Amino acid sequence: QVQLVESGGGLVQAGGSLRLSCVASGGAFSSYGMGWFRQAPGKERDFVVAITWSGRTDHADSAKGRFTISRDNAKNTVWLQMNSLNPEDTAVYYCAAVEGFYSGNLRRSGEYRYWGQGTQVTVSS
Repeated sequence: QVQLVESGGGLVQAGGSLRLSCVASGGAFSSYGMGWFRQAPGKERDFVVAITWSGRTDHADSAKGRFTISRDNAKNTVWLQMNSLNPEDTAVYYCAAVEGFYSGNLRRSGEYRYWGQGTQVTVSS
């Protein structure tokens, strides 16, 4: 059973930065596609950014130029570096994983088998 544990959330002022981490255990991390999603109160869970097992990345329009995803397979870890944060970025951020050298659309939440518990990010104006 794969477990994902996020950390790094918190309260930050507009214009600030945060770095989220997601550590995976229990599987073959190097074969996973990894994604970050977020869910604001009363809204659906939205795609933010993803990275394939081979290192190719995909960003939602809201994340382009501000957010960066990276991974270290030796550490079973994926990071989300978030810069130039604004209040609209306030949400619970979830890490997700799909196994087996997945080559499909990582923007679709339904493609992911494993999810973390989420970490709260709050951006004050």
